[in-house]
Amino acid sequence: MLLILFLVMFFGLLAVGMPIFLVLGLCAAILYFASGEPLIGVAQVMIDHLNSPTLMSLPLFVMAATFMRYGGVAKALVDLSAAWLGGVRGSLGLVTVVACTLFAAISGSSVATALAMGTILLPAMIEKGYPRSFALGVVGASGTIGIVIPPSLALILYGIVAEQSVPRLFLAGVLPGLLQAAVFFVWVWYDARRRKFPIEPSLPLAERLRVTARAIPALIVPVIVLVGIYGGVVTVTEAAAIAAVVSLLVSLIYYRGFRWSETLWVVADALKSAGAIMLIVATALAFGHWMTASGIPAELVKWVLAQNMAPWQFLLAINVLLLVLGCFLEVIATLLLVLPILAPVLPALGVDPVHFSIIFTHNMEIALVHPPVGLNLFVLSTISHAPIGEVVRGVLPFLILLLMVLMIITYVPTLTMWLPHAIYGN
Repeated sequence: MLLILFLVMFFGLLAVGMPIFLVLGLCAAILYFASGEPLIGVAQVMIDHLNSPTLMSLPLFVMAATFMRYGGVAKALVDLSAAWLGGVRGSLGLVTVVACTLFAAISGSSVATALAMGTILLPAMIEKGYPRSFALGVVGASGTIGIVIPPSLALILYGIVAEQSVPRLFLAGVLPGLLQAAVFFVWVWYDARRRKFPIEPSLPLAERLRVTARAIPALIVPVIVLVGIYGGVVTVTEAAAIAAVVSLLVSLIYYRGFRWSETLWVVADALKSAGAIMLIVATALAFGHWMTASGIPAELVKWVLAQNMAPWQFLLAINVLLLVLGCFLEVIATLLLVLPILAPVLPALGVDPVHFSIIFTHNMEIALVHPPVGLNLFVLSTISHAPIGEVVRGVLPFLILLLMVLMIITYVPTLTMWLPHAIYGN
């Protein structure tokens, strides 16, 4: 009964435009009050859950991504991709896919990737005669890779809520992320030949090597993060702190994307973004704590087992549920709202939580480019001044490809689990 009350309040408050962190916080407080729990418990739970070393990595990765977005790193990655893809029809579209994949391995954020790459590549493609809807579609869809390629902010949150190893989740996201990039690359190559997009001139080898050398500092960050974590040298939080410091130094000293006098402004922008995320996380974790204490997940496990559902049927139903929720909720809210309910069901059905993490985050990728609340759609509409309908038309072919990749990830678990098993064992 209380869960129904929560759902009615939740969607009702969202419908009147209340910010998501206030919706979650108010609903959690009412649920605690209705259960006879002291309201001070809400604040205590929020503080206890935020006092997590792993969660501390989240604002640090956000800071690293912000430094790189303002610091000229995105431009260096675009130049690197363009240097080696010149001479191919539709090369700017291919550059977008490759550059977004590289930037995703640095930023861990889909929205940051779409914003950084869209600012550079949208004007370039439109100037070269690419259809604007195509340019919007390839940037918006390729930006979603940031949510699954490590270091992914969504996978960090998943690890905290589902109590899973974040390094193992990072490994699980590598091959699915590369598969998605490869599928997009092939589609853009085919579409460019079919529609006779322009061919960019090929650069001489010496120029390619010069551009590659200039991009090396930009590529240092993901190498430091991943080698440090999997070499056992640093924890995820320490790797995030190193990434933030290196990103600042690379952006300021090497690329000179902003001046020392502007550093505080860039840091403030990063803290504003991180603070908004942490508020949502804190209130959602308070709801998750109430959910666990109420026994609802345990009852859900009993109900699912009583239906005699096969794992493939359960995963299909969850995919449909997540796709529907993605139409109305933003990514972090969906993850923090649904995962505390679903996580206890997974072991009972023999579904590996690590495999499920990539299924979950890929659904969230689709939500980023799915109307009516896909954040990447609004980011691109804002920076290009294009109507949202035009952005949706451009994204539509990639949305179909994302659904195809989702089915592969869901029903070919080896794709997700091979790398974690190879590094950590079963």
